[in-house]
Amino acid sequence: MGELSELVLHFSRALVAREAAEQGGIISGDNPVTFNASDPFRLWVVQLVIILAMAQGLALLFDRIRQPRVISQVIAGIFLGPSVMGRIPHFNDRIFPDAGVPGLTLTSTIGLVMFLFLVGLEIDTKAVKRHFIAASSISVAGLVVPLGMGAALGVGIYKEFINPNVNHGDFLLFTAVAIGITAFPVLCRILTELKLLETTVGSVTLAAGVGNDVVGWILLALTVALVNADSGLTALYVLLAAIGYVIFLRYPVRWVYHWLARRTGSLEQGAPTTGMMTLTLILVLASAFFTDIIGIHPIFGGFAAGLIIPHENRYAISLVEKLEDLVTIVLLPLYFALTGLRTDLGSMNTGKTWGYTFLICAVAFFAKFIPCFGAAMANGFNWRESGAVGSLMSCKGLVELIVLNIGLQANILDTRSFSMFVVHAVILTFLTTPFTLLFYPEKYRTRDKPNP
Repeated sequence: MGELSELVLHFSRALVAREAAEQGGIISGDNPVTFNASDPFRLWVVQLVIILAMAQGLALLFDRIRQPRVISQVIAGIFLGPSVMGRIPHFNDRIFPDAGVPGLTLTSTIGLVMFLFLVGLEIDTKAVKRHFIAASSISVAGLVVPLGMGAALGVGIYKEFINPNVNHGDFLLFTAVAIGITAFPVLCRILTELKLLETTVGSVTLAAGVGNDVVGWILLALTVALVNADSGLTALYVLLAAIGYVIFLRYPVRWVYHWLARRTGSLEQGAPTTGMMTLTLILVLASAFFTDIIGIHPIFGGFAAGLIIPHENRYAISLVEKLEDLVTIVLLPLYFALTGLRTDLGSMNTGKTWGYTFLICAVAFFAKFIPCFGAAMANGFNWRESGAVGSLMSCKGLVELIVLNIGLQANILDTRSFSMFVVHAVILTFLTTPFTLLFYPEKYRTRDKPNP
């Protein structure tokens, strides 16, 4: 059974087993932060408020230096985890007990599925077509070289830090994906924040990021299938089932959805009716459920569902507006805070560990920056524009953290190696904005001109 399915089953059993709470509540001496498996709601609210307050407080600081929200959310989790506040006696036992984590995990997984659905909605094929040659060459260069360098780096990390019981090939493939993938959602937000979307550099980088992201997700799906499968043949069946499902979504489901959107007047008015909104949510959750039970991950189902939504007459934009605030303000921070909670900087207690962490940072940055810089120069960009493209394509952040959490859940990574990769993802994401501004300040920017 898949991860999401198990979480839903666990949570359902807790709710079914729930008994009538004492009417007096805290007046009768009931402690709201004591975990009760039959009534997990109260502790869940306490956890949610603490995480959101910490993340929002840090965001006020990081917004001033133009950093994406994912930075503040992960650091909030690190502060609340074993690295800082977890050292306060009984803090984790009371606020984040092991038995209380499944509720947070389920909520954050639903938020992540919905977010990947929104990411699929944001992929604009028109931008890819307009800058196809430049974007393709940058995307290929920014994927092939990092994949090779990531696999090479994985050899050393495996020998030093990884349990020999972990399959060597699976780990190398995982490391290659972790180093090679670009954080497309965070890239979109950085381009928006720096007002680069209307420039040629922004348009080309966004188009290259789309290709890089899609191939990265396919490779990650392959990695998860191989890890979860008992044999190579099982992994092949999983991938064939996934390919068949994507084709099923892309054609019959897409046709029916578009027909219903026109029939209900949703496309004409540029906003989904209540019925279409209900159908869309069912489609996303059912898609996530299917990819989960075949052994990949529920996020792939959410992403695939986003790709079939029509963009005519601002319909997709209207869907984003209805879902984005709940997902990005409430649900998604839980996922990245949980990433921080799983990160233990105390486990990185040797010089060798920190040396490898900085080596991961260096390899991940230069393996992206140098080939993307060279590909941009080959397509006629000057050195400033090429430097900006290379800096932006080296962005990690959200997608990297999703990859790392999958690796931890699949037991490819342990707490120490997971913490090393999380630190590297935070550092590279933090550096993206200042490096881009250094190479490409406003006075050197040129606006993108759409094809007539």
